[in-house]
Amino acid sequence: MAGKFRRCRSVRGRRHREGFSLTSAEMDRVVRAAVSEVGSALPVVRPATGGTAQATDQAIAAQRAGAAGLLLLPPYLTEATQAGLIAHVTAVCRATELGVIVYSRANAVLDDVTVAELADRNPNLIGLKDGVGDIERMTRTYARLGDRLIYIGGLPTAETFALPLLQLGVSTYSSALYNFLPEYALRFFAAVRAQDRDTVYQLLNDFIIPYLDIRDRARGYAVSIIKAGLTAVGRDGGRVRPPLTDLTPAERADLTALIEKVRA
Repeated sequence: MAGKFRRCRSVRGRRHREGFSLTSAEMDRVVRAAVSEVGSALPVVRPATGGTAQATDQAIAAQRAGAAGLLLLPPYLTEATQAGLIAHVTAVCRATELGVIVYSRANAVLDDVTVAELADRNPNLIGLKDGVGDIERMTRTYARLGDRLIYIGGLPTAETFALPLLQLGVSTYSSALYNFLPEYALRFFAAVRAQDRDTVYQLLNDFIIPYLDIRDRARGYAVSIIKAGLTAVGRDGGRVRPPLTDLTPAERADLTALIEKVRA
């Protein structure tokens, strides 16, 4: 299973960010549609969200739907000890034969000792997605586990962290930009992998940093701006669901102008 993911070197899309807004039935329909469309060419990864019981149910559903793997998001709301997080992740891993990538962020930040124990307990734990950006934590984790796991950058927006995190074993990342500027996203990824600093910083200045300036105008815009980007390129991203809010008309216009500039 891990080998299949290692061959897919750029992690594309960011639909898991809306996992908390979807019912389990809706997620199942999305995954089945994705598997039907691209499952023979690309691994389809389903999110698992909420508490342990809900996440394990979703893990079972993911396997039945034909997903290739599972992205386990932090449990809803509550804080937990490292021991509690070990129990949570282990329960989900043992509910499925799929490869599981655990998302370390928010109320589920995993230290290196915890990640090592989880990897030892669960052969199908194949990846760690980092949503923290703590250099020492990632260094300790990679030093302890090496290539036992795939390491994925999961900070929003991941491109701004991609070059420095490459040195810590984080060889790929999930790109929000791929949803609406796929050529730009792939060009940036290639520059990161080649450690072409000049191109990386040129692309950051041309689009990504101005894009971040729009995203940072309100909380929750990391999801909202992706939908607005899809609409700007003619793909109708629709609206976000509460408690998130959409970009204002002025912000959508700013984003559209920025996208048109780089597409030109």
